Amino acid sequence: MVRSPTVPDAVLLAESEHAARGFLAGRLAQDGYEVVGAAACGEALELAERARPDLVVVGTPLPDATGLELCRRLREGEPGRSWNRDVPLILLGEPDDDAHDRVRALDRGFDDYVERPFVYDELVARIRAVLRRAWRTHRDRLAAGDVVVDRATRRVTVHGRPVVLSGKEFELLAKLAEEPQRVYAKQELLRDVWGFRSPARTRTLDSHASRLRRKLAEVDGGMYVVNVWGVGYRLLRE
Repeated sequence: MVRSPTVPDAVLLAESEHAARGFLAGRLAQDGYEVVGAAACGEALELAERARPDLVVVGTPLPDATGLELCRRLREGEPGRSWNRDVPLILLGEPDDDAHDRVRALDRGFDDYVERPFVYDELVARIRAVLRRAWRTHRDRLAAGDVVVDRATRRVTVHGRPVVLSGKEFELLAKLAEEPQRVYAKQELLRDVWGFRSPARTRTLDSHASRLRRKLAEVDGGMYVVNVWGVGYRLLRE
């Protein structure tokens, strides 16, 4: 969910009722959001994969699935398909929903619940709040392929399996994971990870990179922490 301040947040609106979908899409666009609309669960999944939205608003019921079913499929993923399984989700409930329905929606993976009939200004305020929370989480959680780095807990996993790292190995990985395809110059890494203020001849970066590479590869045999000769390192191969 890395977006330039000049790029509007993208909202996927999964709503089967044409009039409601058109009204919400128009108002959200006026408020500066990029909006893509889906009338059914299957279409919403296709757009989640293609458009990579920052947030999904789910109306219920959809003609081919309940809102809870769409949430489950987005959260669990599907073989051969790729989308952000952590994308924030807001459910637009039904007027006759009760407290049990609201709790169940949140327990199943929705980030927020807005009961119908709702005031548009409240909905857009909820959208902004959920996006703020997601952005804070994004800054603490870095995902690079099958490698996940959680800065808040200092936990690293590869394919969901934990990897134990030393303090500097973790900091080096976290730096490389910010832009996993970018080649970081050695002096930049020495400055940002070790605090070197001027060019220095040292093998500490290379030795830490070698140990980090080995520990990550032990999980799945993948090639990580790629040495670009004469320049520096990047986390993932091209």
